[in-house]
Amino acid sequence: QLQLVESGGGLVQPGGSLRLSCAASGFTLNYYAIGWFRQAPGKEREGISSISSSGGLTIYADSVKGRFTISRDNAKNTVYLQMNSLEPEDTAVYYCAAGNYGLGYELYDYWGQGTQVTVSS
Repeated sequence: QLQLVESGGGLVQPGGSLRLSCAASGFTLNYYAIGWFRQAPGKEREGISSISSSGGLTIYADSVKGRFTISRDNAKNTVYLQMNSLEPEDTAVYYCAAGNYGLGYELYDYWGQGTQVTVSS
């Protein structure tokens, strides 16, 4: 089966940090760009970051630029999202996806189940 398994979500105070992980199960991520998306209640799904298959190219949404860092370890078949200086507005369900490079959801073929990130004092 082809799926992405996420971990690392949870509750954190404003200003804190979390690192999300997304590991491929049943296929390799070596030839796929990886994207991170999030969706908060009442809001549209937002593409926040993407990394090319080689790791040589990265892009970020303005809402997270300078605070979040995307990376990948193809040997471990895993992609990461390091989130620093978290704000309550970052509270959302976070999804990873495998497909083509960019921030549009239509570019991606495989999606994780999502993991909840809650930023609250």
